[in-house]
Amino acid sequence: MAFIGWIAAALTTFSFLPQAIKTVKEKNTSGISLGMYSMFTAGVFLWMVYGFIIGDIPLMLSNIVTFLFASIVLTMKLKYK
Repeated sequence: MAFIGWIAAALTTFSFLPQAIKTVKEKNTSGISLGMYSMFTAGVFLWMVYGFIIGDIPLMLSNIVTFLFASIVLTMKLKYK
């Protein structure tokens, strides 16, 4: 069953990579909601913390990477708004 967790973690984590790449390339964040991305990034951070608390490696790793991607997009949104 752990295999399913790793696949789910990889899919949900790397689904944000295209948005991060596009945002960095185009420097255009007009279609991104600041409120949504702020809440999303905070939520991912808390999932990451929770993963550390319970010692769940897929939860920790996937949310570390997702937090990095989301932080890039959020930073760009704040910079180019």
